[in-house]
Amino acid sequence: MANHSFALLEAEERGLREVLEVEFPLLEDQRLVDSLVWCDMTTTPAGSPTTAEARVAEILSRYGAESVVGRFIGRASPGIFAAVERVEASLAAQSRRG
Repeated sequence: MANHSFALLEAEERGLREVLEVEFPLLEDQRLVDSLVWCDMTTTPAGSPTTAEARVAEILSRYGAESVVGRFIGRASPGIFAAVERVEASLAAQSRRG
């Protein structure tokens, strides 16, 4: 998925950032990007709900911290956690409004 959570960082780890940027331009709507990250990072590979922290830990345990995916997820984690926090804050605010 070209627009998975912080895909450009993974493409960079693989030496493919420029190719990905040309073929799949970045989405400009930050709320949409955050929402995609939230969906990706709060769901397990089997489709069950999880936390972003648990999802990152699962990815690291599956691939290893020194793998391409492990290096990418380590670099992306701060942005992942920030995006998830923004979406969850927005959801909480909507819930309070009724």
